[in-house]
Amino acid sequence: MLAAGATAAALFFLLWWMLHSSGDEVPWLPAGLAASVVMVVAAAARQVVMRRAWTRYILEQDRREPSHKTTAKHKAGTTSASGTKTDAHSAALRAVQKRSAEADATGELPEAHLEAYHLCKDYLSNTEEVLRQGGLGAENRAAIRSGRERVRVLQRHHLLAWASISARTITQDAQRRASLSDKIETAHRAMDVIRAALKIYPEERELLDSNAAIEEFIASVKVAHWVEMAERAAFKGQYRRAIERYRDALFYASRGSLSDEAQRETSERIGREIELLRARLKLTKLSDRRSSSNATPPTNNRQGEET
Repeated sequence: MLAAGATAAALFFLLWWMLHSSGDEVPWLPAGLAASVVMVVAAAARQVVMRRAWTRYILEQDRREPSHKTTAKHKAGTTSASGTKTDAHSAALRAVQKRSAEADATGELPEAHLEAYHLCKDYLSNTEEVLRQGGLGAENRAAIRSGRERVRVLQRHHLLAWASISARTITQDAQRRASLSDKIETAHRAMDVIRAALKIYPEERELLDSNAAIEEFIASVKVAHWVEMAERAAFKGQYRRAIERYRDALFYASRGSLSDEAQRETSERIGREIELLRARLKLTKLSDRRSSSNATPPTNNRQGEET
């Protein structure tokens, strides 16, 4: 926070000097806003880091208790330590649940869900080590296992939320791209997010459906690109080239990841366009032949007229 304060102060005076030199009437206002933004970001980052550190401290503090005591003190200490462990893990569980609620309250913010997922992962890792070490009563072990089950549910929820929101946002960005390569490259980024989640939950139907939807989007983008190229060629009267472009689109439609219904409709539509272009090509050839034959008069008639 001291470093953030020093950075904010330096930024304030630097911006104030630059704006004052440029003739701004109130240079302190934008400079103060910029410095305030720096302090707000630093405070938010500090809160996140401190929350994680405090959760780990609570979960690991029971490892520092002394182990060599007399028999009477050991019994009393065991009872006290069991209560301390129970309180510590209850506090850690409450911290996880609070962070989970905050992530859900943010709505469409994937970073919050990813942070909540990692917090759940840390909790499960630390409690697993505590269970392996032993020294807990039956009630404490049951309480920790019950907490672990609840955290597993939260962990799955937040990972799926992160993957779904991230993939949807990236796919929408891909739809707004202009070039084919940009669309496909951006869509592959969304697919990388889904596949990262599939490594943890490989049988999750929601993730499998999202992955299939992205693959279908990539295939449809390729088909639409070649259809557009074919339409441009047909508009210019280049029917042979248009037919070749439609065949390329048909190729990507057949080997892509389109649904059966979409693939059937696309193939039928492209097939009709190819037949129309072939008919136009035949008419064009026939018209060219007639034009060439009419443009060349018979030689015998011309010689008779001269005679």
